[in-house]
Amino acid sequence: MNFHLEFTPKPFVTKINHRHKLLLMGSCFTENIGDKLIQHKFSVLQNPNGILFNPVSVADALQNYMQNHTIAGSDLFYLNEAYHSWQHHSRFSSPQQNDAVIAINKKTEEAHQFLKQADFILITFGSAWVYELTEKADNKNNNIVAANNHKAPADWFRRRLLSSPEVENLLDTLINDLKKFNPALHIIFTISPVRHLREGFIENNRSKAVLINAVHTVVEKYDTVSYFPAYELVIDDLRDYRFYAEDMVHPNYTATNYVWEKFVSSAIDEPSQELMKTINEINAAKSHKAFNPQSEAHKKFLKINSEKIDNLQQQYSYINFDEERKFFKE
Repeated sequence: MNFHLEFTPKPFVTKINHRHKLLLMGSCFTENIGDKLIQHKFSVLQNPNGILFNPVSVADALQNYMQNHTIAGSDLFYLNEAYHSWQHHSRFSSPQQNDAVIAINKKTEEAHQFLKQADFILITFGSAWVYELTEKADNKNNNIVAANNHKAPADWFRRRLLSSPEVENLLDTLINDLKKFNPALHIIFTISPVRHLREGFIENNRSKAVLINAVHTVVEKYDTVSYFPAYELVIDDLRDYRFYAEDMVHPNYTATNYVWEKFVSSAIDEPSQELMKTINEINAAKSHKAFNPQSEAHKKFLKINSEKIDNLQQQYSYINFDEERKFFKE
């Protein structure tokens, strides 16, 4: 008897290769995929604003990248001995106002330049619940959607569930603006399998339903917009608590690897998949701990891998192997 209903995502029409530039945006699950792409030497920029969960915050961030929008100190607020941005993750927060402004503007400029040349953007939505600022937060910012609460008091926010038509309209505008800014851009949407149970069990499912319906409605309209079923792979394919971390909310290492393997087979072209196998071998060699670093066997090991990397660098001049070359020549 088969206790596992596996399904295979449809292959993408246009597949990713190592020459492409990829911008990744959205929830923490985005960074699971992004980290693996970086490990395999793809050109990636991920979450320039930090982790974002809702469609409004993702769209706001991307609009700011397209406009190369700069902020001033007056755009930040002070709380718990640090300056914060409502549109950014706390990784940009700082006790020094100017440091936060510089870090945010520098990352926006980097994202602006990267998005001009990007071939793919992968957007992962985590929740359709938004937290709008109330008058108790700041009268100037009333009704602004906060990307991060920065541990502010609960009465600074008003919680609201986005409607499916609202998300559809938001994504239609975003897609059209992105295509005007970069006509060659391919857009991939995913829904995060991470459960947002702080909203409640029923509320989490309502949220995911809004996102799924809106995203699929939009994907059907555009030839260069695709959907990758990360959510379905965890919820319907794996479908077991043993694939979750101890918090029973986040997919564990096994689950994220499973989704990654499915992503590779459906979204990345075959020559790049073969190159990834070689890069995996190099990554494994880097983790090797020498029993005797001065031994002839270890020197030979370094030489073999150094030559392998030199050959790869000559063959794939558009991939940067400097870190690996340095490691095996030390």
